Amino acid sequence: MNYSKKIESLATSMTLALSTKAKNLIQEGIPVLDLTAGEPDFDTPEYIRMAGIEAINKGLTRYTPANGTLELRTEICKKLLNFNKLEYSPNDIIVSTGAKQSLLNALMAICNPGDEVLIPTPFWVSYPEMTKIASGVPITVETSYDNDFKVTVSDLDKYLTNKSKVLIINNPSNPTGAVYSKNELMDIANWALKNKIFIISDEIYERLNFVSQHHSIASFNKQIKNITITIGGFSKSYAMTGWRLGYCAANGDLVKLMNKIQSHATSCANSIAQYAGYIALKEEQNEIEDMITQFKNRSNLVYNLINDSGTLDMIKPQGAFYGFINIKYFIGKKYNDLEIKNASDLANILLDKFQVAILPGIAFGNDNYIRISYATDEDTIRKALERLIDLSKKVN
Repeated sequence: MNYSKKIESLATSMTLALSTKAKNLIQEGIPVLDLTAGEPDFDTPEYIRMAGIEAINKGLTRYTPANGTLELRTEICKKLLNFNKLEYSPNDIIVSTGAKQSLLNALMAICNPGDEVLIPTPFWVSYPEMTKIASGVPITVETSYDNDFKVTVSDLDKYLTNKSKVLIINNPSNPTGAVYSKNELMDIANWALKNKIFIISDEIYERLNFVSQHHSIASFNKQIKNITITIGGFSKSYAMTGWRLGYCAANGDLVKLMNKIQSHATSCANSIAQYAGYIALKEEQNEIEDMITQFKNRSNLVYNLINDSGTLDMIKPQGAFYGFINIKYFIGKKYNDLEIKNASDLANILLDKFQVAILPGIAFGNDNYIRISYATDEDTIRKALERLIDLSKKVN
């Protein structure tokens, strides 16, 4: 039997695979210190959980419109105006089964076979594979450590061709924690306008910004807004990962195309989650700000431990809940008889010999780094990083 060559060519999600391996070891009774998590370690706030129960008791368990309930889309518009300085109508919003579906909808609505999608490295693992699903060609754009891995116009110019169609910007960034300034985003936006490039702005970590006001690239002017699809969601800011609730905002023509895709793919997002999301926005409570404060404190802990180690270094995380650690010190060295040729070798040694789970940078496009998540308690973070630093003292 022949299967789809396109789908067979897709890479499996290394982040999910390694996270699953760590969880399986924990279930077997092995005390693994897990720094792979891509989700907050907090429970969904109680007022949101109660809203989900209320939705069930009210009988809100039927299909909704493909683009989401009007009440949720209206509340999203209010949030976009107040927080992102973006003015949209409910008809410009599509609520999806997580921001992941919104991203895939956007790529499928824009890409024709052979169209190139510019993806700055390091990147979130699913961007290249989603591009392939949409019949596009992922083009990874190299960025520099000296610029906190934030893409610049000069970086983009090196990869621009007559097939370039879309640029994906992730702000704040997974895996680096970098945050773009208003001026940096404006330069990128003007470049995209000049070269007639669509922008997919993945802002799923927008609330987890520790250094400045969040800036949405589509907010600068109408022309930029017309070429931008803004992606948001509830998973990271409201600790609602399992609820699978995201959304996008875009111009009318693009929204119609994305709505076509979604209506045939999933019909609609979960009705119970939609009501909970509506209440999450409408009645936001202090728990959200408390969670953000804890992530900021943890980011400082990670940065200080790594940069005081004498062997490792990293850029200071400015948002999200990840650290991208430079492990060039390890490359070419050995732990006992185990050679460390790349971050994947280091990840295996850390898990098998030190019971610490991290993700190798190759999953994000750079194998000289590892990604750690500080979406866990400070004691676990401290113990895990102390073991990493201890390993750095034992290699030769």
